[in-house]
Parts: sequence; C-alpha cells; structure tokens
Amino acid sequence: MKLRYPILWTSLMVLSLSAHASGGVTLYGILDNSVEVANVGSGTAVRMDSGEVLGSRFGFLGTEDIGGGYSIKFTLEQGFLVNNGAVSTPSLSFSRQAWVGVAGPWGELRFGRQNSPVYIPVSGLLDAFGGATIGSALISFLSIVPRVNNAISYHTPNIAGLTAQFMVGLRDTTTAPQNGIANYHVGIEYANGPVGATFGYQSVNDPVGISYPSAPPGSTLKALYAGVSYSFGPVTAFIGYNNNRQTETPLNRDVYVASLRYTISPDMTAAIGIGHARDKSSLDNNANQIGVSYNYFLSKRTTLYAAAAWIDNQNKATFAMNGATTAGIPVAYPGATAKGMQIGLVHRF
Repeated sequence: MKLRYPILWTSLMVLSLSAHASGGVTLYGILDNSVEVANVGSGTAVRMDSGEVLGSRFGFLGTEDIGGGYSIKFTLEQGFLVNNGAVSTPSLSFSRQAWVGVAGPWGELRFGRQNSPVYIPVSGLLDAFGGATIGSALISFLSIVPRVNNAISYHTPNIAGLTAQFMVGLRDTTTAPQNGIANYHVGIEYANGPVGATFGYQSVNDPVGISYPSAPPGSTLKALYAGVSYSFGPVTAFIGYNNNRQTETPLNRDVYVASLRYTISPDMTAAIGIGHARDKSSLDNNANQIGVSYNYFLSKRTTLYAAAAWIDNQNKATFAMNGATTAGIPVAYPGATAKGMQIGLVHRF
C-alpha cells in the first residue's frame, strides 16, 4: 500500500518520537461516534454521526519551561470524522487549533487559530448536557462561531474562582478591508462551591458556516451568552440564555434553556432539559425542544452515551437536532417536527 502523503506522515512520526524523547510534546485525541434514528417529517432515517459529544480529533500539545515561572506553549489540532475517516476541513492541515503562546504568573497569551472563548468555556456551561448530543436544546437553537484565524487571546489566572478570556481576530488578505479587527470575543466564568455562572459575547464579521442563508457580504453576527448553575447534593440545575443577531438579515433570536443533571453514581449521570427559541423578527419562527441524555463511564477514558429529543418547529421554523460538532438531519419541510434518539461511544487517548 502506498502512502499518499509521505511528508505529512513522516512529520507525525517525528513529532510522536519527540514526545517520548523529551516529554515536552504530548500526542492526544478523541474518537466520538454514534448511531442516530430520527424522524424529521418524512419517515424514519438512520445515520452514523461523528462528533455528537466532542468533535473527533488528534493533536499535539507542547510546553517548554523557560524559567522564572514562564513557559512557551503550543497546540496543533486536526478534526476528522470517525464514520468515514475524512478530515473535517480538507483545506486545513490543523482545522481546529494552531497556535503558539507564552504563559506566566499573570496569565497566558496565545497567537494563531484558536477556539473562541464562548465556544467551550461558556456554551458548555449553559445546560446540563454541556451543549452536546441531540438532547441539548441549546445546541439546536444557538448560532456560534467556534474558532477564528489570526487570533490574539489573553487568559487570566484563576482569582477566587473567577477566570476570563479575551480575544480579537485580525483581518488578512482574504477579508476586506485588509486591516483592522475582524471579530472580538469575551468569556467569563465563575465557580465557587455549588454556585456557577458564566457570560460570553462575540461579534464576528462575515461569519462562515452559521450565517443567515441570505446574509450579504459585510454582515455581522452578534451573540450573547449567559447562564447560572447551582448544585445541591447529586443534582445540578442550569438556566441559560443566548441571543443571536445578524446585521443585514432578519436573524434576531432569543434562546432560553433550563435543565437538570443527576449524578446517579460515580460512573453514571442523566440529564433532562427544555428549551425555547423565540424569533424576534416579523417571521415568528419559534420552536420548543425537550431532551434527555444518559452517560455511563466505562473507564476514565471511555464513555457510553445515549440521548433523545423532540423539537416542535412552529410556523416556518426549520430547527434540527444538532450535535456538538454535527449538523442535524434537515427537516423535510418548514414547520416539521423533528424527533429521534442516538447511542454512541467517546474514547480519549
């Protein structure tokens, strides 16, 4: 068998050997695959999904201690699909992250392609599902730009349970005008005992992948996220809110979610939640969702999960049951009800 990309594979082998030789580079990855059975208004559909809980990926983490409490860090991370082996973005060698930074007692600075501060630290704390699986109404209804190019970010140290991230994305030769700031983001998290709270905001010019279908060039997505949680015994309650607006389009939506997570035992959790999407434009395309999920931790690295959901699309709404990184099966027609269930496995290495 011939290797189609010998230079790439040689580079990966060298990096892997470096990990064993110096201890400064770590190879890691996530495999997430599931089977979904759904009815979206045109009969039963069955498909295999990669990335319902966590996007499947492999990557390299690097750290070098340069003394005085300072270190140089980097991350290179590529996403792929377990169901067919394809890379998530064929045009990019490291589609999820590619950054280098410096860390010190004052926090951390990073430069390059990075996750937005609202992607995991904020949206992942707004409901009991962690914004994952078809059970989460949040992931069905929100609009989010998960990562950006040419980014400069600052990560604060933890101060009495409070952490924050600030990021700007610079324009380049692919955007016009070819100077200035193309997007900015902020994420704030507070965790102290049973109480948790989070807030985030992002403003992105010409968002890719999630923009309104008829958005003209130069439109801007503005999204706000906020939520609180409280734990009492084995139960944690969540309330979350998201507003999505895009200039030059009718998109102006409020999303409200409420959910509960129950820790049945150290190796089992269950969640239930509801959500409402309120279309604030004249279109009045609202929707409601109820969802449930179950996780069984087979080991520290492997999790078996199951989830189910039902979405009531009103008027001409077309919301689908999305996963963490997987778009849901499109409904057969505007206003169609979507319902389904899935079972899957996540393995980390």
